[in-house]
Amino acid sequence: MKRLFITDLDGTLLSSDGSISVKTADIINKLTQSGMYFTFATARSVYSAKPLTAALGINVPCILMNGVSIYDLKADGYIANQYISTEASEKVIEAFKREKAEVFLYRFNEGVLTCYYTRVTTRVMQSFAEVRKNRYNKPYIQCADLMDAANERTVYYTALAEYERLLPVKLAVDGIDGVDCAFYEDTYTGKWFLEVFSAAASKSNGLRYLRESYGFDEVVAFGDNLNDLPMFAQADIRIAVGNAREEVKAAADYVIGTNDEDGVARWLVDELSR
Repeated sequence: MKRLFITDLDGTLLSSDGSISVKTADIINKLTQSGMYFTFATARSVYSAKPLTAALGINVPCILMNGVSIYDLKADGYIANQYISTEASEKVIEAFKREKAEVFLYRFNEGVLTCYYTRVTTRVMQSFAEVRKNRYNKPYIQCADLMDAANERTVYYTALAEYERLLPVKLAVDGIDGVDCAFYEDTYTGKWFLEVFSAAASKSNGLRYLRESYGFDEVVAFGDNLNDLPMFAQADIRIAVGNAREEVKAAADYVIGTNDEDGVARWLVDELSR
């Protein structure tokens, strides 16, 4: 039986400091060298996901931006992307404007994933942007109006703010044809992420793509947060780390050690050494 093991990153495989422990990397690399199929699904873009997982022997394409992109780390290229129509983008941008909520727009610009924004007014959004711009060299472009940036190559919107600020936007986005969203608490700040993407994109659809394209008979998924529930819906075996939200634990077949206890790696070595 051909099995795929797929994990979320933040709060699941990554420690609370946002890194992969030496122990986790050592265990996973030994297992992949022995034939385990292993990859990850994350809300992150390639700019931060790639360096964060560089120490791992990922041998199956990964899922980025909650299912927007399938990316081959070995070939260093995109396999598939799901785009948002310009018409849907106009409605999404208007929903954020109504609530005076700042948002980053991601689109491909001559093949390069680029982030556009109008202004950054909150400390948490400033920190989010600075880390990705300075540490991961993500390209950022400021514009007067996001509709000037939105086109048929737009793939993603992401905002980070208080739950109360973003909830009305989320409810408005729910009524827009052609898009879907993920709304969940940030692992590190206690603020909430609202991420908008094509209705054809999700961790669930990304996982279905991997299963069908590479012929996996069974999928085992690890997660901790609300945006992992669509991935759980597509997996055969669902595993929550000990620090996961209660909703995720309730949907899981097993609850294992926390992300700071190398929970995923320890479970894998136990399972595959039987």
